[in-house]
Amino acid sequence: MHSQQKVGAVIVAAGSGERMGRGDKLMALLGGEPVIARVASTFQNCKLISQIVLVLSEANLERGKQLAIAHGWSKVSDICPGGRRRQDSVVSGLNRLKDCDWVVVHDGARPLVTEDLICRGLSAAEATGAAAAAMPVTDTIKVAGDDMLIRKTPPRRKLWAVQTPQVFRLATITSAYRHIEDNEVTDDAAAVEQSGHQVKLYMGAYDNIKITTPSDLALAEVLLGKHGR
Repeated sequence: MHSQQKVGAVIVAAGSGERMGRGDKLMALLGGEPVIARVASTFQNCKLISQIVLVLSEANLERGKQLAIAHGWSKVSDICPGGRRRQDSVVSGLNRLKDCDWVVVHDGARPLVTEDLICRGLSAAEATGAAAAAMPVTDTIKVAGDDMLIRKTPPRRKLWAVQTPQVFRLATITSAYRHIEDNEVTDDAAAVEQSGHQVKLYMGAYDNIKITTPSDLALAEVLLGKHGR
């Protein structure tokens, strides 16, 4: 990637987090820091990132602004509200990037992301303009019908569990979301795939877990302690 190309980041953290029960997963403490603060600080510290947009729920906007001031996140240019669906939140963030050639989209609920993971994603995306972190599936996957009868067993060696960061040329991801119209997608790579672009997978990390339940938060604490972060 040319050194003069500008890279922005959209951290998507506008979900409601119903499965956490009481409390908010993004403001839950992990190693004494809110989950979202760990994510934002990693992107702030990554030398390749020039601008960060935080997309939060309406309820967390003020808290997000307080955290940005307290942590001195100089790269955070915007803290904006999300939309009804995840993809609406991503588009809201993309619209606030200024003069960026590339964008790294990351889930705010994956607090153990590393600078290395971000940098490797940017390298992987150079070939096709799109890349997504992923891990080989370790379980055998079955495809079943509504009747719960197995239809097929796809070969495990071809199956990957996709994570974030996901990296795109800004023009590619912006165009993809413009063209999928009302189709709902579960990740940004799917939007780009539907627009006809190839997406390269690159090796993610088993530690790069998504905080969805209280058990995930407990596991993240253990993983954080293991790495001494």
